[in-house]
Amino acid sequence: MASGRVNPQFRLEDQGIEGLGNVYYNLTEPALVQAALKREEGTLGQGGTFLVTTGKFTGRSPKDKHVVATPDVADSIWWDNNARMSEEGFDQLHADMLEHMKGGDYFVQDLVGGADPAYSIDVRVITELAWHGLFIRHLLRRPEREALDSFTADFTIINCPSFRADPAKHDCRSDTVIAMNFAKKMILIGGTEYAGENKKSVFTLLNYLLPEKGIMPMHCSANHAHGNPVDAAVFFGLSGTGKTTLSADPERTLIGDDEHGWSDRGTFNFEGGCYAKTINLNAEAEPEIYATTKKFGTVIENMVFDEETLELDFDDDSLTANMRCAYPLEYISNASETAMGGHPKNVIMLTCDAFGVLPPIARLTPAQAMYHFLSGFTSKVAGTERGVTEPEPTFSTCFGAPFMPRRPEVYGKLLQEKIAKHGATCWLVNTGWTGGAYGTGQRMPIKATRALLSAALDGSLAEAEFRKDPNFGFDVPVSVPGVPEVLLDPRRTWDDQEAYDAQARKLVEMFADNFEQYVPYIDDDVKAAAIG
Repeated sequence: MASGRVNPQFRLEDQGIEGLGNVYYNLTEPALVQAALKREEGTLGQGGTFLVTTGKFTGRSPKDKHVVATPDVADSIWWDNNARMSEEGFDQLHADMLEHMKGGDYFVQDLVGGADPAYSIDVRVITELAWHGLFIRHLLRRPEREALDSFTADFTIINCPSFRADPAKHDCRSDTVIAMNFAKKMILIGGTEYAGENKKSVFTLLNYLLPEKGIMPMHCSANHAHGNPVDAAVFFGLSGTGKTTLSADPERTLIGDDEHGWSDRGTFNFEGGCYAKTINLNAEAEPEIYATTKKFGTVIENMVFDEETLELDFDDDSLTANMRCAYPLEYISNASETAMGGHPKNVIMLTCDAFGVLPPIARLTPAQAMYHFLSGFTSKVAGTERGVTEPEPTFSTCFGAPFMPRRPEVYGKLLQEKIAKHGATCWLVNTGWTGGAYGTGQRMPIKATRALLSAALDGSLAEAEFRKDPNFGFDVPVSVPGVPEVLLDPRRTWDDQEAYDAQARKLVEMFADNFEQYVPYIDDDVKAAAIG
């Protein structure tokens, strides 16, 4: 039996997927919630949210992500960062997965990746779990219902968590697999219930396709001034640096919180929703995101809740620190209706420096911007992972290495060209520690970070007096209204300034050691920026 709206010429049988039980095409949110509850996939929460746990996997499995080495992509994939899979292994995986699926019920969502119709791709997502259909319906963009009558996918994703891969047969690492085949325009996911694999597969796909069109794909949030889409800003950053929080500025219009493209037409969101971390989320600091945790259809993933009242515990990370909620973009009151903006006037790179060395904000030259973009620095802190007893540097190139199928320099040069062509001002913002490293110092005050960002975005910070940072060579403002001057000079915030100097030398060396891998591929001006 099949139900839901669909192109009659594009049913699963036309894609060689036969022998299934019930197939549900393009169910809307209420029907997906009903189906998920009927199948006992989770719990109905306050306000009609859907509460779910994902079992063994509460995050992505980057080591189990593979790209099929077909001739058309073999010379352009960054193989040091992407695991190979043979064509034979993929074909066997595909055949075995389809055999495993026979007799089962499946949920199909026909969706779009990319708000700009000139560069978007149509994606069919086939899921074993009804709530995965709800999740991806939030996170990708939903075509008009009438458009489904003629929808034909550019790429197909099949997600079957109950399927277990065989490394010997399927040329993969474990029984969990994410396999991307560009030639067959197909992505296969098995062995994990973590919903984020669905959306990040589409992001990886766009990260490969768009550079060939001169479009810069970005792991960033974005916003623009109210009533003025031309005044756009993008916020690069790894998890925990404040990317979602800082872009959700009530004084600006939100374009999106995670994945965007920068074309010759401007900035555009890839997604139709948000996937926000909820650990320590509170109504005072992030009222709009907090409010989504009681709105109908929001997927609440891996959060502890009271079984009687269904109240969520935002502080209990016993399931995972990676607890999240997924909701449509329109749940944020100041979200853009078009999810598009102009060319970024400001490019902000967020870092959480647990070493307490970096200033709260610094202005970067285009070469310095490429250096910090390729570095992609943040840091882990003691207590976040077993065995971490002091701050550890994390360098994830382009602020998103797991999603980069091409070499980092491809994205770095694209960004450098966009910045030069459109005259964007670049800033490095530290949301980490001041007055000492983690364990000694304090977290950078969010009030000060917001004041500095506001000054950067409204242009007033450009008029400030700047000093040259002796460690990294970038420009740091000497004073900014509403921000204590001492905060702008991290050395002065330390009681033991010699200890600061030692910590700074250590961090500079970490940056230099990490950057050695890019030196053969970059221009002389970026090499000079690396030296400082």
